[in-house]
Amino acid sequence: MCVTHFTRSLAAVICLATTGAQALEIEDQKLYPGTGTTTIKVASTADLDVFEPFILQFQREQPAVGIDYYVASSTDLHAAIQGGEVFDVAISSAMDLQFQLANDGAAQPYASPVTDALPAWARWRDQVFAFTAEPAVAVISRERFAGLPRPKTRQELIALLRQNPDVFEASIGTYDVRQSGLGYLFATQEARNSDTFWRLSELMGRQRAALYCCSAQMIDDVGSGRLALAYNVLGSYAAERIARDDRLEVLELEDYATVMLRTALIPATATEIEGAALFLDRLLEEGMRDTPETWVLPPLGAADEPEARAYGPIRLGPALLVYLDRLNREAFLRAWSDALVQ
Repeated sequence: MCVTHFTRSLAAVICLATTGAQALEIEDQKLYPGTGTTTIKVASTADLDVFEPFILQFQREQPAVGIDYYVASSTDLHAAIQGGEVFDVAISSAMDLQFQLANDGAAQPYASPVTDALPAWARWRDQVFAFTAEPAVAVISRERFAGLPRPKTRQELIALLRQNPDVFEASIGTYDVRQSGLGYLFATQEARNSDTFWRLSELMGRQRAALYCCSAQMIDDVGSGRLALAYNVLGSYAAERIARDDRLEVLELEDYATVMLRTALIPATATEIEGAALFLDRLLEEGMRDTPETWVLPPLGAADEPEARAYGPIRLGPALLVYLDRLNREAFLRAWSDALVQ
């Protein structure tokens, strides 16, 4: 294992030797020692500061279990699990990639009274389990939007961007779907369900939109004023930042919401099965809680809120594989590049 440490702001890059010739790049990592001999390895797309409250709560209840928590991009996490890297739990915002892992035999089945209590739409064949329902949202800079109306639909947003090119030129951020698994999921689902996606994408391309790997970086740049608008960032990350930064605001688009289910699975390569089961059960219990404000990641019940009803949560099922087909993916990325990369 090779480890290169940087400051947290520059992100830590940790190289783990995989079973293949490549190394897995990890954005952050922290070991939470337990009092016993069991330590489970958790690979996750959730930032450490977002997920740490759950880990600390879990260890108050299960102090014997250590947690070795790794943060990676959804595409890197998927490749690592698919390539045989040993992790005991895999958590990802890219539910299509998680479903593909299960479909390809890279996840092992697990059942318990807790998994049985999940809504049917929040699990797949005792292999993939959802524990949050998180909408994609648009975040704006209050300062950059001073004097501008707040659009209520994508159609109104398109009109606003067209009418104010001086405000939005090189000042819009969105996912680089060639790199971000979550960004690709949001984009393909929106393109599938909305007739505004491609028009909005072409307009953002003409206005030289900046492309990002991650929600947190987009939100940072809106907060600093570098961006006027970040489109399709994770609502949970936006809510956490807005609670402590009044320079930011969520644009309340009422026409529809694309709602992602954050999912967990036990990889086929897992070695600490009992510890993984304890962790997964507790995580799913948290996902079924009735008090959303206790953790920044919203529970599954958020899918019942009014803003989530236009589309409801993206469904766990074989339809998620459509845009992961090589030819379909290549065609989508060509069209997306023609629109965004101008």
